[in-house]
Amino acid sequence: MIGRIIETSEDVAEGTAWLAAHEPRFAPVLAVTSPLPLRRKSDGFAALMDAIVSQQVSVASANAIRARMGQAGLMDQAVMVEASDEALRSAGLSRQKARYGRALAQSGIDFAALRLQTDAEVVGTLVQVPGIGRWTAEIYAMFALGRADVFAPGDLALQVAAQSVFALNERPSEPVLRRLSENWSPWRAVAARTLFAYYHVLKDREGI
Repeated sequence: MIGRIIETSEDVAEGTAWLAAHEPRFAPVLAVTSPLPLRRKSDGFAALMDAIVSQQVSVASANAIRARMGQAGLMDQAVMVEASDEALRSAGLSRQKARYGRALAQSGIDFAALRLQTDAEVVGTLVQVPGIGRWTAEIYAMFALGRADVFAPGDLALQVAAQSVFALNERPSEPVLRRLSENWSPWRAVAARTLFAYYHVLKDREGI
């Protein structure tokens, strides 16, 4: 079963109302972060390439690399397959991310078919590609496929924000935050949007 898909700002608003009612500690956070952004993007190769670019770099760095890749046409799957090492380096990709980009371009993933897979199947399909770990797959499921009940507990910004919201003694590990997020089902992706927005409030910079 695929479950709810977030398609509009009204869907996000429905999720925030549910969260505020079911987890009181979200209510004051939502008071300073709402209305939350929709954060939807088109699915497909470019969205996954974008997620790979964003791995372990700042938002500003990712934006700069993404812009250079766009100018060079490297967000197109066919262009990436044929791109030279020099072209990828010039766009700002590390050797490792260049390898990941090529692996993705050559993976043969049926992006349309992903839309019909369950959340677990989407993650399971994507992590077969080198360079796509669970974080990347979950971010894709949340923002490119609009899955309402997906969370990415391996994300540093989500961990930092959750530590503050829930007054935890230390930043929660991925397994700890994954267990905590179970309480926010079926709107875990809206909880992620809330925590990303709150991270921006805490640190005055974007988490993703």
